[in-house]
Amino acid sequence: MDPEPKSSPVLAFCFSAELCYPKPMRFTFETIGTIHSCFKEKFGIPRQAGLAPDARAVLKLKTPYSRVENLHGLEEYSHLWLLYVFHAAAARSEKTSVRPPRLGGNRRVGVFGSRSNYRPNPIGLSACELVRIEVSHGHGVLHLRGVDILDQTPVIDIKPYLPYADACPTAAAGWAAEPPAIVFRVHFSAPAEAVLTSLAPAERQLLRRLIQQVLSLDPRPAYYREQKTCKSGFGMRLGRWEVRWEVRADEIQVTELIPLAET
Repeated sequence: MDPEPKSSPVLAFCFSAELCYPKPMRFTFETIGTIHSCFKEKFGIPRQAGLAPDARAVLKLKTPYSRVENLHGLEEYSHLWLLYVFHAAAARSEKTSVRPPRLGGNRRVGVFGSRSNYRPNPIGLSACELVRIEVSHGHGVLHLRGVDILDQTPVIDIKPYLPYADACPTAAAGWAAEPPAIVFRVHFSAPAEAVLTSLAPAERQLLRRLIQQVLSLDPRPAYYREQKTCKSGFGMRLGRWEVRWEVRADEIQVTELIPLAET
């Protein structure tokens, strides 16, 4: 296992809750680890977990939370809940309403009626698939799939996903009752295909599937669709690649795959 990077965030977040006390209660949470995901920027991240099943991530836990004693029994679960901090969003948002992309960006709902990252406290929650736990020298690293989390995100807790308690088949889901529809077919240009062909078969298949899963849902901001802007070319960083693509009628064409410099 690679040694923990020195830049791993050690952050504390204070939250207030006005209950029945004369003064707000304050709680301090220390981050327990950092997500290293294929999503290097916010643009392109699926808007919910599981929409891109091949979106991979590694959760590197900090000592002492990485000790196998803390992880014992977790390997028996297929999925887990991650609680994390929206570290790339405003530290504290005063917004009372937001414009969800699922509603085309032209209808407002209350901040608590959405999963927007603009929240009074910047806390995120995702249910991710646990692929495996890698153990080395008594410490564990979690390998995850189906994530919707930005690279370098600080994590504050892990909880096992319990299907009998966490999955409610009869629950009402308001304006997000159905998963987002596949908007575009995704094709690869000859130069992009040539890059894919140069990769090892496993990496080629994974990268192709991941790009198709992310782009088919149309990751563009809602105003690009509603205003029918003339902009058709876009780029995003995905894993170790810069993916450049164009919108053409009812399809997206991946025009270039450019390797990113190692950091």
